[in-house]
Amino acid sequence: MNVGVEGGRLGAGYEVLSPWADVDPVPLRGLSPRPADLQGKAIGLFSNGKRAASLTLDAVERELQERFPGIRTSRYIASHANAPEVQTSGKAKLQAWLAEVDAVVLSAGD
Repeated sequence: MNVGVEGGRLGAGYEVLSPWADVDPVPLRGLSPRPADLQGKAIGLFSNGKRAASLTLDAVERELQERFPGIRTSRYIASHANAPEVQTSGKAKLQAWLAEVDAVVLSAGD
């Protein structure tokens, strides 16, 4: 708050700041194109290994199976909860799993 004398009388002024940072000028994009349809696709369900991740993926899996009865699901649980899987001993296993699925839903159980 700024307090000062304006025109011979005590006045108060406020400076309002936005809590938002500047917007990143690079548009968001996925790592790969989204499939046009999920019917008959293999959907990977990736868990970061934390407690809530599996519960979230259970709900996502039920919803996907209701909406797209022809899908197949496959689960992958990260070998280390707080590290990118490609930087762990599970990298080869992850890459083999990714080769078997058409799309992935990731759940971070934080």
